[in-house]
Amino acid sequence: MSQPGVPASGGPQPGLQAQNGAPSASGSPYANGPVQNALMSSHMSVSQGYNSQLPGSYPHLIPAKTSSPLSAQSNYGGSQGSGQTFHRPPVALNPMTPSLHSGPVPRMPLPNSQNPAAAPMPSGSFLPGANPPPPSNWQYNYPSTGSQQTNSCPPGAQPPVSGNTNLTTNQQYVSSGASSHQNSFIKSGPALPSRNPPLPTPFQPGAPPGPPPAGGPPVRAPAPQKLSHTASPQPLFHSAVNQEATSQLTNKNPKMNRSVGYAYPSLPPGYQNTTPPSGTGMPPSSLNYPSGPQAFTQTPLGANHLTASMSGLSLHPEGLRVINLLQERNMLPSTPLKPPVPNLHGDIQKLNCNPELFRCTLTSIPQTQALLNKAKLPLGLLLHPFKDLVQLPVVTSNTIVRCRSCRTYINPFVSFLDQRRWKCNLCYRVNDVPEEFMYNPLTRVYGEPHRRPEVQNATIEFMAPSEYMLRPPQPPVYLFAFDVSHNAVETGYLNSVCQSLLDNLDLLPGNTRTKIGFITFDSTIHFYSLQEGLSQPQMLIVSDIEDVFVPMPENLLVNLNESKELVQDLLKTLPQMFTKTLETQSALGPALQAAFKLMSPTGGRMSVFQTQLPTLGVGALKPREEPNQRSSAKEIHLTPSTDFYKKLALDCSGQQVAVDLFLLSGQYSDLASLGCISRYSAGSVYYYPSYHHQHNPVQVQKLQKELQRYLTRKIGFEAVMRIRCTKGLSIHTFHGNFFVRSTDLLSLPNVNPDAGYAVQMSVEENLTDTQLVSFQSALLYTSSKGERRIRVHTLCLPVVATLNEIFLGADVQAISGLLANMAVDRSVTASLSDARDALVNAVIDSLAAYRSLVLSNQQPGLMVPFSLRLFPLFVLALLKQKSFQTGTNARLDERIFAMCQVKNQPLVHLMLTTHPSLYRVDNLSDEGALNINDRTIPQPPILQLSVEKLSRDGAFLLDAGSVLMLWIGKNCAQNFLNHVLGVQNYASIPQPMTDLPELDTPESARTIAFISWLREQRPFFPVLYVIRDESPMKASFLQNMVEDRTESALSYYEFLLHIQQQVNK
Repeated sequence: MSQPGVPASGGPQPGLQAQNGAPSASGSPYANGPVQNALMSSHMSVSQGYNSQLPGSYPHLIPAKTSSPLSAQSNYGGSQGSGQTFHRPPVALNPMTPSLHSGPVPRMPLPNSQNPAAAPMPSGSFLPGANPPPPSNWQYNYPSTGSQQTNSCPPGAQPPVSGNTNLTTNQQYVSSGASSHQNSFIKSGPALPSRNPPLPTPFQPGAPPGPPPAGGPPVRAPAPQKLSHTASPQPLFHSAVNQEATSQLTNKNPKMNRSVGYAYPSLPPGYQNTTPPSGTGMPPSSLNYPSGPQAFTQTPLGANHLTASMSGLSLHPEGLRVINLLQERNMLPSTPLKPPVPNLHGDIQKLNCNPELFRCTLTSIPQTQALLNKAKLPLGLLLHPFKDLVQLPVVTSNTIVRCRSCRTYINPFVSFLDQRRWKCNLCYRVNDVPEEFMYNPLTRVYGEPHRRPEVQNATIEFMAPSEYMLRPPQPPVYLFAFDVSHNAVETGYLNSVCQSLLDNLDLLPGNTRTKIGFITFDSTIHFYSLQEGLSQPQMLIVSDIEDVFVPMPENLLVNLNESKELVQDLLKTLPQMFTKTLETQSALGPALQAAFKLMSPTGGRMSVFQTQLPTLGVGALKPREEPNQRSSAKEIHLTPSTDFYKKLALDCSGQQVAVDLFLLSGQYSDLASLGCISRYSAGSVYYYPSYHHQHNPVQVQKLQKELQRYLTRKIGFEAVMRIRCTKGLSIHTFHGNFFVRSTDLLSLPNVNPDAGYAVQMSVEENLTDTQLVSFQSALLYTSSKGERRIRVHTLCLPVVATLNEIFLGADVQAISGLLANMAVDRSVTASLSDARDALVNAVIDSLAAYRSLVLSNQQPGLMVPFSLRLFPLFVLALLKQKSFQTGTNARLDERIFAMCQVKNQPLVHLMLTTHPSLYRVDNLSDEGALNINDRTIPQPPILQLSVEKLSRDGAFLLDAGSVLMLWIGKNCAQNFLNHVLGVQNYASIPQPMTDLPELDTPESARTIAFISWLREQRPFFPVLYVIRDESPMKASFLQNMVEDRTESALSYYEFLLHIQQQVNK
């Protein structure tokens, strides 16, 4: 199989199609469809938050850009430079690689030393420190590559790969003679003077570049050692994945010498004759392209505008505000919180990756690990790489242009030294521009490599050529395994699932090669032969669960088109076949083994429906939950009781099989053990507690809606993902559902658009020689149509040298999301109380660092930078979230499911379940409403999560992600009761009420439009509960009031006082 980030050398590009290449009806060149022999760049829609531009002409095409291929934002250098070489004196390396510990540690005083690495660790914190005492601290900087993988095989199972994903070296920028324009790629702003005043260097076309900087030309370091597969009990991987792995290994990413590169001449003047495009979706005719090849001069980024990243402050004066949270507690904005914008030159930022796809916890990257350690903030990335996009540029070409050294894909943040050479923004190697890349089919102009879609879009998809495959792309294969024990039949789930399958059979992603199969199990395993020609499906029963075999394997997974009638017959009869069963046992383990044997020749997706604790055969489990121990933070069984499910998941991963688990159970089912089957095979877990077709109709509705999404959403098979970053940065821990192969290659047998991932990073080498770093994720997958594709996201961020700038660019949501992932790991490896302590200490340590190292005058109160004004609130919300709360409310499986969600959800959904949104909805109006497809969607302000904000005469909607609760006050206006709820008075509101009637009133239309719009924002289906004051659901509504005190947790004000006391110690 091929790897995402590192296919062999070439790759296609002659036609650029839009999302998934669907042919467009209109035939217009900018529709979502393939264009013969033309690269077509379709633009991300506004709703996706993209600002992507048509490859247009920028008055100054950004020359030298360094970005690291991991994060989702990019920075470019605005190029009208004032002709200068930018030299930074090399700085001594001070890499730090403290190790990760998990265990209680005495709290440490704040380090005053220059190098906090030498200081002892704070107790239970996520912070970095060298050689800390016993483990109970999270450290933000772990040892680099591969030292601590979250989801990987047991130690020894991962062959080490020398860390060649991230390479950095010095860079010099030289601008072409004209010094009339100032060049800034970091926005200019009021603060610090620029460093390293540049030296003017005239550029004479045709003349060789000036002498190399001291230190001579780059020298190759010895190639890293090859992978040794000796000690690895990894499963065999066949399919395109290995190719990513092998090409990754053979490319040897040489380490560049520190004084890399001469002062290169920059991009030619042809780039200055053009005017910038005015908008996103302009027709090609409105772009002024110079006709024919132009002389090549690109003014590079000069250093003269390197003013501190205080910039942006002219636009956001509040960015510099220091806030006393004890006096200004109500900092929650009334509209959804937006991610901070990196402090980059506008031309670079508009090409940057959409933060919904790729964002970093710090939008300003510290120059050194020592500086990062001082800030006490975690450095990491949050990704949503396969998100559904309204439009996506798709490139078909014979040549995929990649760096010959580190295998980075060409992207908007590379620099063109001239028409024939480009410099990698990750390892700084200079590469040749292939001949084919010189022609831009969009503009039909030769000699404009900088205007091709690959260099104009931070998110792009390539159609991969054959060298990215180790075997022909697999067909879409779907296998369903149903628990049919007495318990399962009682719940009535088979009716819903089989009906959903019947309704969506024609919508399953695939083509004429799609295969489907079914298995049912109780104490025995039942296969169903669906061979073409049979008059009805045949059941084959295997009762030997000790040594499972697959009877007639060729007739059990059948072509869906050829056997559709038999499949429909089976789905209609299955729910009735077991109604009289008395079989109470469940042989889930043997059924999974049988399903694995059936699917391993091809790979595919296995969907398993289970309603109880498995009791027979391998993988049988015993009840471990003790209800009266729920409240103690030490006890609980968060770890698997057997490694059977993890081992089977790794076998599945090796054969490109992902397992999705649907758990529909009223009793304890040990999700901690069962969930491993999905976690390590890149599947997902769905949990429906107390599912019953009669007693719990709301869960039936939820299952049907979520199944519809699950069955019809797009899917990628036999995928691998690699994340690369600029030299000097390294990745050390991954979070999400996958198996980590070869230190930085994530194996994803299936990838779906609803899965998120997170990684932790450290600064291994000082970044003093560069002003920008980049991150790039590359996901190689097989589409359901059998095409091999590579989706690439590139993010560019500035490098800063002061603590103030780091705090200024902190992304509080991304920080909270990364800490939540780290806290789940800590709960499992240490204890829940350790994880809770570490979360609190993360706030204390960062705010104490800000107070002691950044604030000049020590004022009383809890002083925080504007960027972190919501940090204590979000951490308090995490402490009250089901994953980490104490108290007897959380059932063990529900807690484990919440932890699975933290690890697998994109950041936007994770934040909503952590800190829900509260709206007043009895007075909705059209003021400020959105207009979407002729629908008017009211936008009420978001309120703080406190009972203080509720009033008896109103109606309040709480959006907690997976559930919506509409609380009706006792004195709610009669108008709302009549026109929205359709009832005469408060007492006649039915309980339970889970739907709003569609009434012919403007109030009803507005309320339903708002709730429908909220539901459309997410892939899962939030159930609606209408709650009266005396309703039993009121307790769970009030539990979401994060700012109020609960039986086991502080109120927000009490929490702030605690934080202040610790910070001011």
